[in-house]
Amino acid sequence: MFYGLIFTHPYDIGAMMKSRILFVVSVFFTLLILQQNSFAADIVGNPYPARPIKIIVPYGPGGGSDIIIRAMQNKLTENLGQAIIIENKPGASTIVGTDFVAKSTPDGYTVLIVDMAFLVNPSLFTKLPYDSQKDFIPVIELVSTPSIMLASSKMPFKNLKEFIQLAKTSPNKLSYASAGFGTGGHMASEMLKVVAGVDLVHVPYKGAGPAMTDALGGHVSILFTTVGAAKPYVESGQIIGLGITSEKRTDALPQVPTFAELGYPGVNANIVWGIFLPAGVPKEIVQKINTAFNASLQSPEMKQRLTELGFNPAGGSSAQWTTEVGKLTSNWSKIVKQANIKPEQ
Repeated sequence: MFYGLIFTHPYDIGAMMKSRILFVVSVFFTLLILQQNSFAADIVGNPYPARPIKIIVPYGPGGGSDIIIRAMQNKLTENLGQAIIIENKPGASTIVGTDFVAKSTPDGYTVLIVDMAFLVNPSLFTKLPYDSQKDFIPVIELVSTPSIMLASSKMPFKNLKEFIQLAKTSPNKLSYASAGFGTGGHMASEMLKVVAGVDLVHVPYKGAGPAMTDALGGHVSILFTTVGAAKPYVESGQIIGLGITSEKRTDALPQVPTFAELGYPGVNANIVWGIFLPAGVPKEIVQKINTAFNASLQSPEMKQRLTELGFNPAGGSSAQWTTEVGKLTSNWSKIVKQANIKPEQ
């Protein structure tokens, strides 16, 4: 039997290669369109949200971000119709958790709650693994609160005047704790250093919880934190409130004087929290999340609960929060330069 060889004309080979390339390209774009449409499916065919929503707290348990979102958890579940899962991802001054959200799928199921570290980190770190402006969508301003300066009852000073006197006579001997670089406590402490003319040693922690633990134990001299985090310890007498950055005393801890009362009105670093999504989340989903948070913040029981914890409910549109984020980022950049805080690598 004769077996013949079949030869393919070079032109046919070129045509086959071109056909295969076109096929691969068409498959790629089809998959891309399907992926984009899968986000929209949550809006049209399968209304968003269709499964539990994860909210990332870039701190350990016990800090302001954690307290706020856990207080709102049930109300958000009610307003969104899905379970809210809170996950703490502390580390590197919120960068670990923030970067996790930046690199997550932009489908509205991974959300970030973060304080002013988000606003300050671009000025404090020379290299961030994300772009604060391009990689996120500001969704809503949640709450704000004044900062409160605390010291363990074990400390040799019992008020702000005694602390400043001791700090001036013992430069770089007293320390302050913070939840990390760029956090509210860090910036408030640096502001105090500038206004009062004292030198203090910074001891950063991975969140407000461990910072509070060491402050309670007298291992650090002072700590700036939120009223909500401070309230139980001040009321129990374990820690002393030396001053608060609000214009007037807070109802949550009326015994703590304002810095203005004490002669230091320039110490006015308030803390603000907001919600962010990774860039690319469809506008319809951004709006739905914004609406759910606004509805939660406006409910009488949530207003009361947040106020009792020492927070001032905010709210508003995504556009308003975007504008505010830009303004605050610029303002804190100026303060970082004024305080001569060296950027971290």
